[in-house]
Amino acid sequence: MESGAYGASLAGGAFDLASFVKQPQTITRFWSWIFSIVVFATITGEGYINKSTKEDAKCMFNENDSACSYGVGIGVLAFLASVIFIMLDAYFPQISNAKERKYIVTADLVFSGVWTFLWFICFCVLTNQWSNTTDTAAVAADAARAVVAFSFFSILTWGILTCLAYARYRQGVGNLDQDYRDPASDQNAFPQPYPPYPSSGPEGYQQSPFTPNQDRPAEYQPPTY
Repeated sequence: MESGAYGASLAGGAFDLASFVKQPQTITRFWSWIFSIVVFATITGEGYINKSTKEDAKCMFNENDSACSYGVGIGVLAFLASVIFIMLDAYFPQISNAKERKYIVTADLVFSGVWTFLWFICFCVLTNQWSNTTDTAAVAADAARAVVAFSFFSILTWGILTCLAYARYRQGVGNLDQDYRDPASDQNAFPQPYPPYPSSGPEGYQQSPFTPNQDRPAEYQPPTY
C-alpha cells in the first residue's frame, strides 16, 4: 500500500493540472482571491469622496478613514496569501518530506483561521459605519454595498479553507505506520547466520579455520649430479 501524508503521496508525484483545478481548496482559494480584489479595488477606486465643504477626501463609510484603510489592508493581504497558497498547493504533491508538508498545512490552518476572524471584523465594522452614514446621496451606494457583501462572502470562503486545512491536518501521516516493521524484531529483515564450521575435535570444540595444516610437505632434497 502506498504511504501518504497530509492528503498526497509520500513518493512525490507529478503535477496534474486537471485534478488540481478540481480540488476543493483550489476552487475556494480562487473565489477568496476574487472577493479580496473586489473589496480592496472598490474601496481604492470609489471608496473616497471629495466634498466641497472639506479639503481632503473622506471614506464613504461614515467618513471613517480607518474603516477604508482596514478593508484595503485585509483585502490586499488576502489577495497575496491566496496567490502564495495556490502556488504551494500546486507544489504540494512534489514534496516527499512529511515534516515540510506539516509546516505548510499548519501555516494554512493558522492563516485561514485568523483571516476568517479578521474578515468578520471587517464586515461588522463596514456594516456599522455604513448604517451610520447620513449623506448616502454623495457616495457610491452600490459600491459600498458591494464591499460589505463581498466582505461577508470572504468570511464564508476563508471559513471553508480553515475547515479544509483542519481536515488535512487531522489526516496527518495516513498510512506511514501501517506497513512499518521494526528491523530488530523482524526475523526476515536480515539473513540467517552462517552454519558453524564443521568440528573435527571433541564435542563442544570447534577447530579454527585458520589453524595451519598439520601435514607439512616433505623437506626439499637437492638433486645429485
